[in-house]
Amino acid sequence: METRVRIKFVKTAPRKIRLVCDMIRGKKVSEAISQLSFLNKQAAKDVLSALKSAAASAKQKDIKEDLLIIKEIFCDSGPALKRTLLHSRGRSTQFKKRMSHITIILSDNVNSKSEIQNSKQIINSKLKTNSKDNKDNKNNKSQILKKV
Repeated sequence: METRVRIKFVKTAPRKIRLVCDMIRGKKVSEAISQLSFLNKQAAKDVLSALKSAAASAKQKDIKEDLLIIKEIFCDSGPALKRTLLHSRGRSTQFKKRMSHITIILSDNVNSKSEIQNSKQIINSKLKTNSKDNKDNKNNKSQILKKV
């Protein structure tokens, strides 16, 4: 089973958050939380809060916290606030304060989409080989589902 969390309008540049996201991609949630708590970056605090939110969301869906891994984590750029920096002799330059959107998808190893599709294909193939009549088909289906 999967849990998806999206934190929007984080006031940190996406370039800085992507460095942190690359460090924890594919790891277990407990390992990622311990690694982020000791990382000395501002972006780590933003990603850590998003990761804790995703873990709490998974807990609400009755997914065991020990099985959770970070299946996907990515950072998209959000809006940019344009600001001016004043210089001497009446000159000024523009710069952008960038925002970002963090998306985290957590998954447990037990129920991934590919495994569910494979189990459906196995059941259908067994039904085709074992079925003789429509009446037998219903009985076989219930027996096969009990075994799986």
